[in-house]
Amino acid sequence: MAMNTALRDKVINVLQGIYDPEIPVNIYELGLIYEVNVDDDANVHVLMTLTSPMCPVAESLPPEVEERVARVEGVASAKAEVTWDPPWEPDMMSEAAKLELDMF
Repeated sequence: MAMNTALRDKVINVLQGIYDPEIPVNIYELGLIYEVNVDDDANVHVLMTLTSPMCPVAESLPPEVEERVARVEGVASAKAEVTWDPPWEPDMMSEAAKLELDMF
């Protein structure tokens, strides 16, 4: 189980390096990542959303997430699944993201 935790941490670290092109905050801090699951075979499933269905990166961001996560050392496979439930709201951002965007 410890291996999965370490691998999950590596994946989250990579997700923190992916930015929404319209907002200067990474997708993890924005709250766009709902779940990061790593199974016993090191397959990673990322459940994510976008700021809106009309988001300009709706077509490109999920494949970018898959590609970047798949390159993490130790990951066997990566799948990014987009969900709209629950819909993303600014409340889902981390405190750091809100500070960055002057939302206090």
